[in-house]
Amino acid sequence: MALKNVRVFFLALLFLSSSLLQVARCQVGSDVEPTEAVEEVGDLGIVGEDAQDFGDENFSPAPGVNTVCVFPKNGARVVPAGEETELLVGMKNDAGDSTLNVIAIKASIHLPFDHQLLVQNLTAQAFNNASVPASAQATFPYIFAVSKFLQAGTFDLVGTIIYEIDQNPYQSTFYNGTIEVVEAGNFLSIESVFLVTLAISLLVLLGAWIRGQIKNLSKKTKRAPKVEVGTKTTDASMDEWLQGTAYTQSLSSKSKKKK
Repeated sequence: MALKNVRVFFLALLFLSSSLLQVARCQVGSDVEPTEAVEEVGDLGIVGEDAQDFGDENFSPAPGVNTVCVFPKNGARVVPAGEETELLVGMKNDAGDSTLNVIAIKASIHLPFDHQLLVQNLTAQAFNNASVPASAQATFPYIFAVSKFLQAGTFDLVGTIIYEIDQNPYQSTFYNGTIEVVEAGNFLSIESVFLVTLAISLLVLLGAWIRGQIKNLSKKTKRAPKVEVGTKTTDASMDEWLQGTAYTQSLSSKSKKKK
């Protein structure tokens, strides 16, 4: 009975842990909470994420424009989930005598083995008065935050900067590589809690099974064979049925010889 109760408890605990894990994973695809638009006074003229809708339109890169990406003080490219991370985009304008006007920076998170599987679109940061003169270079900051529900692991970050030269739109990919997403400030993850709960449940079930086997073995060893002790009784009806037969005659002759 105790073993049956342990099994029922184990199944209920396993079902509850699986439900919690499934809910947490379903929330991974949810959008990041909207942040306030950033307004700074300066030469860059950062407008914010709601200034312009860039859609999914793609442009080709302009010849002679080179880009580079740096994660300041974060060479390992570790990104805490739900917290802001900053990177710097460097541009050099060798496209001729025209000035390059930066429009926006956008990025997205993808699975490493297939970039067609989009995990999250990050905030697009627009610029108002950001330009790079001919034969000059400039650096532009980009601050992003991945979803706090995103599972820790390795993902690919694809960052793109959109700009204009002579009123013609272009875009260049400044980063297309891996980042390491970690949980911010959480000692245990949902997966860790699930695995620990599952391990404890298995140990409890194994202990109950071993205890039951020991009890059954001890009961078998304590059982003693039944031995019937008593006097032999003779059935009177059997004696009457055997009277006058060779069996009774042989018995009587044996008794006479003994005398």
